[in-house]
Amino acid sequence: MHRNTCLLAAWAVLCCSAGAWAQEAKPAKEAKEHSAYYIDASVVRLAALLPAPPAAGSATVQEELATLHRIEAARTPAQVAAAKADDEEEDIFSFRTVLGDSFRADLLPLTAALSAHVHNEEGVASGEAKKMFARPRPYQADKTLHPVCAVTEARNSYPSGHTLSGYLLAFTLAELLPERKQQILDRADDYAHNRLVCGVHYPSDLDASRRAAYLVFGYMLATPRFAHDLDAARIELRAHPEFTSASK
Repeated sequence: MHRNTCLLAAWAVLCCSAGAWAQEAKPAKEAKEHSAYYIDASVVRLAALLPAPPAAGSATVQEELATLHRIEAARTPAQVAAAKADDEEEDIFSFRTVLGDSFRADLLPLTAALSAHVHNEEGVASGEAKKMFARPRPYQADKTLHPVCAVTEARNSYPSGHTLSGYLLAFTLAELLPERKQQILDRADDYAHNRLVCGVHYPSDLDASRRAAYLVFGYMLATPRFAHDLDAARIELRAHPEFTSASK
């Protein structure tokens, strides 16, 4: 798909959606201001493009809270450990669970630099929307929930930054290793779901971020700087036998 076509398709996906819609917990990291590296924050304005989250006290929110209680009641120690690990790691190397232990930053410095820039764009894209919607976290709205990951006093649940970052990194990695695309996207879905296992987001937070990721990534694909960094990381990856096109 041509880059401009991808951008238009992503825009359509997002706009079509506008009509729809602690146990050992640690304090969250302080929110940081982000300077755009690939995107133009004045153009990619998720605050203007995303629909509002479900209203507090609505039937939808009650259903979402019930879902979180079910997940909390059923989560296993292994699921909690995986969710905590994903809570701590917001970079492309969280995909080593499907790509193997050789997929690591010290072996792939150009890929690591690309990852850092892509993750940065999540903060650029989501920051304004988080402030404008100011949605309480589920554990702020329902004190009977027991989150197991980092918590915050800020009302910034919508959209989910982790989820947006996870999908942007997944789309980036799928460009680098298209033969592993389905594995990568499945892992991105799992990474997003772990925000529910953590007990720190509503399902609709994840849905908004998933849809927004298509728009943000479409914009990134159309920028020469991203194309350059993508090419450099691709060359670096393909130099390793584990990531040649003949692999898996």
